[in-house]
Amino acid sequence: MEHLFSTIFSLQLVSGETILLTAPMSLDGESDVTYRAPNLIRRIVGLFKTVRPGSDLTRFQLPPLFNMPKSQLQCYGETVYCVGIDMLSRCSKAESSLERFASVVAWSISTTRPLIFGVAPFNPILGETHHVSKGTLNILLEQVSHHPPVSALHATDEKENIEMIWCQYPVPKFYGASVEAEVHGNRQLRLLKRGENYEMNSPRLLIRFLPVSSADWVGTVRIRCQQTGLEAELCYRGSSFLGRRSNYRSIKGKIFESSSSKTIYEIDGHWDRTVSMKDINNGKLSIIYNAKEVLSGLKTPTVKDPKGVWPSESAVVWGEVSQGIMNKDWEKAKSAKTAIEEKEREGLRERKSRGETWVPKHFKLFSSKEGGWDCLPIQDLVPAAPIVLPL
Repeated sequence: MEHLFSTIFSLQLVSGETILLTAPMSLDGESDVTYRAPNLIRRIVGLFKTVRPGSDLTRFQLPPLFNMPKSQLQCYGETVYCVGIDMLSRCSKAESSLERFASVVAWSISTTRPLIFGVAPFNPILGETHHVSKGTLNILLEQVSHHPPVSALHATDEKENIEMIWCQYPVPKFYGASVEAEVHGNRQLRLLKRGENYEMNSPRLLIRFLPVSSADWVGTVRIRCQQTGLEAELCYRGSSFLGRRSNYRSIKGKIFESSSSKTIYEIDGHWDRTVSMKDINNGKLSIIYNAKEVLSGLKTPTVKDPKGVWPSESAVVWGEVSQGIMNKDWEKAKSAKTAIEEKEREGLRERKSRGETWVPKHFKLFSSKEGGWDCLPIQDLVPAAPIVLPL
């Protein structure tokens, strides 16, 4: 099983900038992280000593000492293109609507990735992009807003007739002994050949400092397909307040009919192990998700076409900072990160002085019916990317 950041792809572009790609988040990756600061809890408590409980941490800037060498856009993208087996094609190839829905539930679970206590990805800068291809699946992400930090994702696979559109933004809040981030927004998976659209939300992120440190996914994920009249509820649970792990990374839920609320299948298991589905009618059990198959042996993306890499690419924007973190050269990492943040602030000042507002390049951003934000891609198809994931 590969460990987190055990594999690195680094390349210097013609422009002189460094593009650095690290291995995806995988099972048991936390044990391989060697660059975290010593006396971590004490440092974290010191970091938040001036923050009042209940405060919104959206604008809170972490020093590189608490960053992992990748952007949040890359973390979002990895949940789609970094899988050990092809979960998406199963969704479109299943014959019955129930089989397809169960496959979508399993795919949704596969987007849940291990968290690492004590480090967080970089907050993407405005206009930052991440563009990767895996086979015929092309994925493009863009940071379409900085405050609030809205990230948009568009993925298309012409061969499998699949499209994904995500628009999401975390709202982290500090509660003294913990930080909780609710991920607002919507994820859509479209099986175009079937004429089916699956909508779903994301679990919450819960980071506890005391009495036992932990980082967990918690809360309820709801999946709905209006065309088939089916829904699912999945309850994610982490470790208890005192650190007991009886329900650690567990999932419990059900698949049911929207009109009658009649339960068809019960869902039970752990997202880092296996998840089973029980047919209510006959009691038959089947495993719909195996984390070892999906989240192990994951490969690091590589650059196929260096000239095609955009300056806005996450691995370029944060390349120098990531290099400093990997080498534990904290002064270099801090200097490079400060330069990025100052350049972004300068851009904001210039737009404000000219009376301009930022316009995303690849998405349209607008207010949703619920009072949040939603996105639509400008192009129908995502083009092939210069960064690829080896098959």
